[in-house]
Parts: sequence; structure tokens; C-alpha cells
Amino acid sequence: MVIVNPATTKNADAAGVSTPLVGVHDIRKNYQLGETEVHALRGVSVRIHAGDFVAIMGASGSGKSTFMNILGCLDKPTSGQYLLEGTDVSALTKKELARIRNQKIGFVFQGFNLLGRTTALENTELPMLYSRTHKNDRERRAREALVQVGLGDRADHFPSQLSGGQQQRVAIARALVSQPRMLLADEPTGNLDSRTSVEVMEIFQKLNADGLTIILVTHEPDIAQFAKREIVFRDGQIKRDDVVEVPHVASEVLKTMPTIKD
Repeated sequence: MVIVNPATTKNADAAGVSTPLVGVHDIRKNYQLGETEVHALRGVSVRIHAGDFVAIMGASGSGKSTFMNILGCLDKPTSGQYLLEGTDVSALTKKELARIRNQKIGFVFQGFNLLGRTTALENTELPMLYSRTHKNDRERRAREALVQVGLGDRADHFPSQLSGGQQQRVAIARALVSQPRMLLADEPTGNLDSRTSVEVMEIFQKLNADGLTIILVTHEPDIAQFAKREIVFRDGQIKRDDVVEVPHVASEVLKTMPTIKD
């Protein structure tokens, strides 16, 4: 069973009939550090449609992490507008933002962020604890998500019993159980070896093929090539926004790599 929400948006801009999933208009974000004002974002505008797969790149301090925090409703812009499915989330209260995060956005982080004394199944169930989902439904959906990432037989294992790649798969399953509209992944391969990184990208490509919008931050150009689109930040602005002409196909790349015992 596929958990993600399918969406068809091909040629939506050209047809003019589809509202972007993400519409960012002249976003600016300033921080005050003592007497110094830091301009983290300097007028960023971008549209991302449902079903897109975007890699965000840029050097440290370029603004990409600030941008992702705003997309994830973890921070608010100083000025400008952020529309998520047509709703101006930049004007919502903290409680409303928390609801958006829980219902519409899945998060995957570099450090996995799993609870050590909790099984893979229980870790995967966590987001549903805040949505009053019935216990039986929580367990069913969590098991389905674990099967989707290839860990159906590891549901009762603790993080210490799992490899780094398996822990990241649990983190991805956890991000899927709320049936989000988009998945935000912050350096999801940063702690993984080369083959395991490609295996994670294979999961992302399969999820994207099923209609899930994926936006990931990465420092690795090779990882960005698995996406459909690459946006490069520099000095708080978008310096490049290109279609990846021939994205790497993770399943094909894996055939050329040595097998590592998981």
C-alpha cells in the first residue's frame, strides 16, 4: 500500500490551472546578532509544484538552511509571503504552524533523531501521537511505512540493533505516516557511506514517482543529481535554479557499486 498522496502537475505552469504546492514571494529573513544585523535571506522567490523533486545546494551561510526552516514552518520570514497549497502560512500562529507541520510536512534529518529505547515501529508511530489517531490505525500505518522503506521485518528492533542506513529508513518511514504533502530532508545522506546514500536516494525516487514532493538540502553534487531540479543559494539569494537534464537513476547506480553487508 502506497501511503503518500499522488499528485499530477505536469505542465501545470504552462496550463495555468494549478496552484503551486509551495509559492515563496520575496522572502527576507534578518537576524540580530548583538549590534550586527545578518541578512540570511535577501528576497527569495520560487515556485515548487506537487510531485517535484528539488535539491537545495549552497555553501555554509548561503541561506539554504534558513530557507528550509521557513518551508518547514520552523521559522517565520521577516518579510515576504510563503504560500503552502495557497495558504499564507507566514501569517499563521504557532499553534496553526504546528498543525501544518504535523499534517502536511514530513521531516528527515542527517542525525536520524530516533529514540534509543523505542522500537522501529514505535519510533515510526510518534507523529501520530499528536493527531489522536487510534492505536490500531497507528500501528497499521507505521507497519505499512516500514514495509515501504524495506524494513517490514525490523519493526521490533531498537535503533542500536540497526545499521545507520536502516536507522535513516526508519526516520523516512516516520516522516511518511502522517501522509504529508511534502518531505523535507536536511542532509539525509550526510552520515552514510556511498552505497547506503544511493539506497536512500532510491527510496526517495520511488516515493517521488508515487507523487510525493521532496525537497532536500545536500552539500554533495552527486546526491543532487538524483533530483529533478537543483536550486543553488549564495549570499541569501537564489543564484541558479535548473532542471537536472538527466537525473541519476539510483537503482541503476547501485548495480555498479560493491555490495556492503547491511
